[in-house]
Formats: sequence, C-alpha cells, structure tokens
Amino acid sequence: MEAISPAYRLFNHVNDVLAFSNSELSFDVQFVGLESEIVAQAGEYTIKTDRLITDVDKTDLIIIPALYGDLARAVEMNKEAIPWIQRMHSQGAEVASLCIGAFLLAATGLLDGKTCSTHWAYYDRFKQMYPQISIVDGAIITDEGSIYSSGGANAIWNLLVYLVEKYTNRDMAILIAKHFLIDIDKNNQKSFTIFSGQKDHRDTEVLSAQEYIEAHFFEKMTINELALKINVSHRSLERRFKTATNNTVFEYLQRVRVEAAKRMFETCRKNVGEVMLEVGYTDLQAFRDIFKKTTGLTPLQYKNKYVRV
Repeated sequence: MEAISPAYRLFNHVNDVLAFSNSELSFDVQFVGLESEIVAQAGEYTIKTDRLITDVDKTDLIIIPALYGDLARAVEMNKEAIPWIQRMHSQGAEVASLCIGAFLLAATGLLDGKTCSTHWAYYDRFKQMYPQISIVDGAIITDEGSIYSSGGANAIWNLLVYLVEKYTNRDMAILIAKHFLIDIDKNNQKSFTIFSGQKDHRDTEVLSAQEYIEAHFFEKMTINELALKINVSHRSLERRFKTATNNTVFEYLQRVRVEAAKRMFETCRKNVGEVMLEVGYTDLQAFRDIFKKTTGLTPLQYKNKYVRV
C-alpha cells in the first residue's frame, strides 16, 4: 500500500484542512483501475477500486503508482490502461508517475523525447526498455509540463506535495509537508544511490576490465594500461565499454572510487583526506568535485550525514 495510499491520504487530508476552514474542497480522490478488485504485491493485499477506467470520461489528474515484480510483465498486464491514459491526457488531464510507475507512463509514449525520474536502482532497466526517454540522474521530481515523475521510494511524497502546491498554493503545501513530515526542499536522490556496476551484458573483455577496475581502483590507472591488461586496443576498449555499461572507462573508475569512499565514510572514522588517498585521489578539490557531482553532497556533508556515532 506504500505505493497506493499516500496520494489518497495526502489529497484527502488537504480536503480535511479546507473543510475545517469552511473552504471549497480541492480534490475528488478516487481509486480507478482495470478491475473492481486488484490483488497487489503478490497477494499481500487487495485494492478495491471506486470506478473502472471505462467509467471515467474526464479527469484532471492521473497518478500512476509504482509497479511490482518483473517490469516488462507488469507493463504488459496493465497495457489496457495505456489508451485510456493517452486519451485522458489528450483531453487535458495531467499525468504523474510514482517511483517505478514511470515504466507504465513511459509505455504510453507521452514521455518520448522527454525526461523523467524513477528509482535510481532501475535506471539501467529503464534505459533498456525506453531508450527514447532521458532519465534525469538523481532527480526527486521531473516536471515536463502536464507530465510528472518522481524518483525512488519516499520521493513519491515530494511529488505529491509538489502537486498540492500546483493545485492549491504554497502555504497549503508547506502545511501538508509539516503534517506528513516531508522535507519539502529535498531535490536529489543521489546521496542514496548505491553503485553496483553495470554488468548485464555479454562483452567478456569489458567485464574483465570492470573487474580489474573494481579490484585496483585505488591505483593509478590509464586506459592504455587497462587495454593492455585485457589485450584489446585503446580505441576498442573505450567504444565497447561505453556501449556495454553506458559509462566511459574514466566515468566508471570515478563511480567505483566514489562508492568506495561512501562505504568508508559510513563505516569508519577516517577524515576526508585519508579517505581521498585510500580511494586513489591526491587532489582534494578534484575529489570534492567528483564526489559532489556523483552524490549531490560534499565528502564532509556525506560523512556527517551517515557517520556512525
């Protein structure tokens, strides 16, 4: 229910606040689906819908919840909703996806050539299924003008508050954020990202290069040296590495080093300079810049946020 009930609860709470002040209600919130009862989360619970999509000819806002399980199969199971979403949008409805609900939103074609947010752990899968759509790396909310999407997990609350402000006003959004304990100014999920390397490919030489980088990231390393290690040319390695992992060799090395630094900050009391040296950097400013670019936080901010007391 964590992907279903937040919108229902939050928008109805806005109505409660308005009713308390004898103001006109802003929302008519309903569960709408393909069936009257929907078994969700592998049978963990059942959702009773208020109306079927075939009964809805007009609406102002559609919120697509997160999907579950195999995403291609989940999209296929919900494909009957796609023409309805497309039709509602063509008639003026806005559409928002929560977390990996972005996969169903993407299947409508409404995001083709545009950008979106989704959970960071599903970036690679999303890019495989929808290469025509650009993910905004780390974004909590993406607004494409009448089409909205949110990043991972609790980012759904930020998008919901964003929509409350759009449909009511800033004061109401702040009030609702306080009630639900939502950080209204949070705008990035990068600090929560765990980089595990993109290995879902069949290029054995690139895989060998990845494994070598992950085992020797703390050493000085050039592309030429790496190419020699796995017996391929410099140019071939760069081209094939980018194709297989969606990162250049240098980008991959940087991400592995930053991930190692994050783990050190989380598990030990070493200072920023010590960690910098241990993960292969010698220039503090360069380390700070790449760390912040990757995580959205400076090394010191990250250390202070996650250090174990």
